[in-house]
Amino acid sequence: MSPSEKEKSLQTESNDMDNRFVDDGTTNNGTTKAALANHVALVNDDSPHKTKVDSSNTDENQERGNWSNHLDFMLSCVSYAVGLGNVWRFPYLCFSNGGGAFLIPYIIMLVFAGMPLFFLELSFGQYGSSGPISCWRSVPLFRGVGYGMVIVSALVAVYYNVIICYTIFYIIKSMTTGLLPWVGCNHDWNSPFCSTLVQDCLDSDGIVTQENECIPIVNMTSAEMMQYNITADGNITNYKDPLMHLRVRPSEEYYRQGVLHDSGDIFSSGYVIWQLALCLLLAWFLVFICLAKGVKSSGKVVYFTAIFPYVVLFILLIRGVTLDGYMDGVEFFITPKWELLKHPKVWKDAAVQIFYSLSASWGGLITLSSYNKFHNNCFRDAMIVPVINCATSIFAGFVIFSIMGNMAYELKVPVSEVVDEEFGLAFIAYPEAVARLPISPLWSLLFFFMLLTLGLGSQLCIVETVVTSIVDEFPRYLRSRKVWVLAVYATLGFLLGLNCVTQAGNYWVILMDKYAADFALLIFGLCECIGMGWFYGVRRFFNDIRTMISDRLVDNVFFKWWGVLWCALTPAILSFVLLFNWIDWEVPMAGENKPFPPGAHVIGWIMIMSSISAIPACMIYELIKADGSLRDRFRQATTSHPSWGPALKSHRLEAMNVHKSHGTEMGGVLEPDSDKYADNDVKYSPANADESMV
Repeated sequence: MSPSEKEKSLQTESNDMDNRFVDDGTTNNGTTKAALANHVALVNDDSPHKTKVDSSNTDENQERGNWSNHLDFMLSCVSYAVGLGNVWRFPYLCFSNGGGAFLIPYIIMLVFAGMPLFFLELSFGQYGSSGPISCWRSVPLFRGVGYGMVIVSALVAVYYNVIICYTIFYIIKSMTTGLLPWVGCNHDWNSPFCSTLVQDCLDSDGIVTQENECIPIVNMTSAEMMQYNITADGNITNYKDPLMHLRVRPSEEYYRQGVLHDSGDIFSSGYVIWQLALCLLLAWFLVFICLAKGVKSSGKVVYFTAIFPYVVLFILLIRGVTLDGYMDGVEFFITPKWELLKHPKVWKDAAVQIFYSLSASWGGLITLSSYNKFHNNCFRDAMIVPVINCATSIFAGFVIFSIMGNMAYELKVPVSEVVDEEFGLAFIAYPEAVARLPISPLWSLLFFFMLLTLGLGSQLCIVETVVTSIVDEFPRYLRSRKVWVLAVYATLGFLLGLNCVTQAGNYWVILMDKYAADFALLIFGLCECIGMGWFYGVRRFFNDIRTMISDRLVDNVFFKWWGVLWCALTPAILSFVLLFNWIDWEVPMAGENKPFPPGAHVIGWIMIMSSISAIPACMIYELIKADGSLRDRFRQATTSHPSWGPALKSHRLEAMNVHKSHGTEMGGVLEPDSDKYADNDVKYSPANADESMV
């Protein structure tokens, strides 16, 4: 552009700005004429006041910080979304809900619920550069959604690190040159009903009687041999263990008694298991070290926690498909059972798994994207990460079931008899399977180290969500002391987690896993769609996104589809799933045929209500603190706070111009730190309230 053309362009921009001023010298956004004039000077490349910054090496947001580069963010999202549930929860749900047929509701829920919310949250956090609580300055009426997300994350972080401490314990126990400790029935924690005792007895030319005694065949009478289907020449082909229904696998006894010291009841805490307590301390120490320098340190840790699991999964898959019987496990995993698709539970499980798998509505995606640079292409990221995550779940299913197929082949039983639900799959079934492989300690070490990296990657983001939310609420006092906030939370997490490493600890972990999140996530997702799509305004939100990515993407006719999803289809699907979740409610169990006592369910419902009750509580508070009639109070509670919007003044001005040129009004003002808006309360004004409903 020639100097004359540049001068004409700047003059035109200055005239356009002047035309938007009202009598008091400000725009209806509270923008001062001097501020806009300064912007014109900054746009001029010849201005001596313009500062040129190398964005590749310097944080765009100097006060809050940014990711060092885009790959840090992408790997953090992958590490957050791809967690322990991809290894044990998805494979179990897949085979129990129709095998390959389960992929149909799973993909439908991904397209119509998971990806829309994933994109919404990435855009939401990146535009406002704030955590899941502060970002609801956009629609203060829904601020409780942010509090609920943080409460859920805080609760989940406590028990999630306990699961990580289990993996650390198994890693230590895998460092042996002999037999793995969960092999055989000759340990202190084994019971008389340990299953391999039967095979040991048969190998020594004996049989196990109804009294659970091993008797040599040569010492049996003719009547006893007939009773146990043993021929006169000692053939035991037709012999069946009379106590088979009571047998327990050695790996399960090791997990229940050798690791957990299971008391059998959630309210029989007994003593703290000191070995697990030390592993829990180490787990929280790892979290603290990785997050001590914020996203600068965690962004480097995820290069390992996000990539290493894929290396191990690939190695385990290659080993698995070389084993006898692997195809039986794979077929069991993928064989479709179409008749199960008519059951609402299958669709509910698919929706809940999408929320668990993508980590949508937890607040973590908002937190991670809040550290992005303002013009990062969040749309591209929102398309890539969910696909990677779901492909990982399917890939992990092939890995797990190839090994399970070999285990069933070795034991000469159906695959269904060697597969356990969730925790059992990770700490009972799979450890037993790898124990049957050559060099079993190596395979065990690889598997549990993979679980550690998967769990740690997700845990870092969960804890960062809680800490960031607290700091963003009190930036003046806590931003420079963020590491102390992290230290306090890690200490509290460790102390609360000690209850989960007692003799009843496993029941508390199961209770929190069943109750802490569950349908609360669906409610949060529903409120996000309603708050941003209906009250903030989908047109306004589109222009927020336009400011960050480009006109080319937002003006594409197919982009309008996201507005249809946020305003109609996704809320409808989530409402449908919630309704059938409540109609078909199944009381959580402590284990197979092992119910929780009533008091445990009361505690579970307290955990649920602690998060979802924040939504109506904050709504009531926002309406009470507002002025005027009920209509005015409602308008005020749905009007964006002046401080809502991009963190940097230059980006706020850019957003204001984009909104103005596309027929909407930016939420917030250009200079939210001015004396005019020093008070955190924003009063309703008709000039901008109407736009909040666009």
